[in-house]
Amino acid sequence: MPALIEDYALVGDGHTAALISRDGSVDWLCWPRFDSGACFAALLGTEQNGRWLIAPASGDSADSTGAAAPAKITRRYRGETLILETDIETAEGAVTVIDFMPPGNGWSELVRIVVGRRGTVRMKMELVLRFDYGFSIPWVSRLKDDSGIKAIVGPDTAVLRTPVELRGENMHTVAEFTVSPGERVPFSLAYSPSHLRIPPARDPHTALARTENHWLEWSARGTVEGKYAEPIRRSLITLKALAYEPTGGIVAAPTTSLPEQLGGTRNWDYRYCWLRDATITLLAMMRGGYFDEARAWRSWLARVMAGAPEQLQIMYGIAGERRLPEFEVEWLPGYQGAKPVRIGNNAAGQLQLDVYGEVMNALHLARVGGLQADDTAWNVQCEMLEHLETIWQQPDEGIWETRGGRQHFTFSKVMAWVAFDRAIRSAEKFNLPGPLEHWREIREEIHAQVCEKSWNPALNAFTQVYGGDELDASVLLLAQVGFLPPSDPRVIGTVAATEKYLMRDGFVMRYRTTEFNDGLPPGEGTFLACSFWMVDNLAMQGRVAEAEAMYERLLALANDVGLLAEEYDPAQKRLVGNFPQAFSHVALVHTGLNLMKHEQEMARATGQPSHNGAAQNASAQTAPAHNGR
Repeated sequence: MPALIEDYALVGDGHTAALISRDGSVDWLCWPRFDSGACFAALLGTEQNGRWLIAPASGDSADSTGAAAPAKITRRYRGETLILETDIETAEGAVTVIDFMPPGNGWSELVRIVVGRRGTVRMKMELVLRFDYGFSIPWVSRLKDDSGIKAIVGPDTAVLRTPVELRGENMHTVAEFTVSPGERVPFSLAYSPSHLRIPPARDPHTALARTENHWLEWSARGTVEGKYAEPIRRSLITLKALAYEPTGGIVAAPTTSLPEQLGGTRNWDYRYCWLRDATITLLAMMRGGYFDEARAWRSWLARVMAGAPEQLQIMYGIAGERRLPEFEVEWLPGYQGAKPVRIGNNAAGQLQLDVYGEVMNALHLARVGGLQADDTAWNVQCEMLEHLETIWQQPDEGIWETRGGRQHFTFSKVMAWVAFDRAIRSAEKFNLPGPLEHWREIREEIHAQVCEKSWNPALNAFTQVYGGDELDASVLLLAQVGFLPPSDPRVIGTVAATEKYLMRDGFVMRYRTTEFNDGLPPGEGTFLACSFWMVDNLAMQGRVAEAEAMYERLLALANDVGLLAEEYDPAQKRLVGNFPQAFSHVALVHTGLNLMKHEQEMARATGQPSHNGAAQNASAQTAPAHNGR
């Protein structure tokens, strides 16, 4: 059975990523890309679907009476890197397992080094390679130099090298070994296409030093300082790990089908690039001082946007692929029994009007932040607006990708307003050509329509859809995107109604799945990004103490290595949904920076010292989440 979602840590190399449980099992890894078939799929099934375990042979430690007790396990990332260190204490002694994936290798590789700390600890290793999402069993043979094994099936090859003696047992590769103080026992598992030569042997310890230098150099470029700097910087490292280095595309999560409700059917494949998620990730990177990543993403966006504006999709593959057909993997039982397991995502064909606003907002703020675009980018934007003018009054599937039919979602219309608003601002600020007066007329028309058709006097709130009586947390963004000021009574009323109807145990739901037909069985956790949006609203309304308390409660939901899933189940007190989730970490970054910026402004106004040290990068001051002002 797979571990709790919050019991996993992430390592990655800019091409793919692996999830490693607290007990030392690599239960998820897709090779060679984030969206390739998994060779370790125990996360969505059992160990027979593929995993790589390194753990104490006994699994026990001794308590104060000398009786056997479970091994004591603590873990952390080494400084500001993506190198995972897991300390294990048993009755025999103590070891540390170091896990990492070297970036820039020329091939993808997962390295594990067991370091002896105290005593002599008996360890075990079990490698179960099952390519194509746990289906294909490879043919395993020894390397000619007897340094390890090679496993091959169809298009895939993996090579395990280690000084430890390996043996085959029931279609598994296993080993036992001991580790003494100061001893270091390495394992290196590398991937290559089966028609190419296998990757050459490299010294694992040199690879470790190179990987550490890579991450420390990257982290040193960051500009975030202050009270919430540590979780923000960890989130930025996580977002960097979700970026596909060859193209600049950013996946929403490295996993598929982790359920939004334990045992439920709301299980989706998130190993693709949503324009919405990627645009707000770009802003987070800019605010954190990482402009190379922002430039890479903008280049990716320019490529995927190329072509007919009416063919713009809400999501793409990591290289810009347009076809992401969805199918179900019948041989995997799902995470703790949550079926179906889905590969691909049919939402790629949905109409979601808000992405136009997200893209236009991001490109505007990229210009403000100094990432000057060429004339072609502006021409494409103008073509996008021409098309948006013809479709903004249509119903769509909305930000939450509902499958119950198209409706006139409030947030979709608001973001159509944002698209025209940011184009106007870009044209005015950077002297770009365009029919500004015509755009202003459309902007005013959208604004008036939303205020008329989405406002519900009985609820004293903006509703999920035109003429509706249900709430939606996406309307918490009205003030952040500049549609209305935070002091507007309608914004204040909407926040109050959200607190009353959409909060569970202090966290925010997207909407009430029991009351709104989204085409799926009801039931899911609270949505972490929406909870961060509530924090922003509380701060904008001057309820700063409440905002900080809620933000710190949200930070406490992260696991021991600072990772968040998409949702949180207050009843089960567990993280749910795909993991780690870019949307959650982006919201954590933006909200934390907003709170620290608010503290700085209050300190300047009162003449009091701030806790936040150096001021943020200048571009960060001009790029609040979703806001073009």
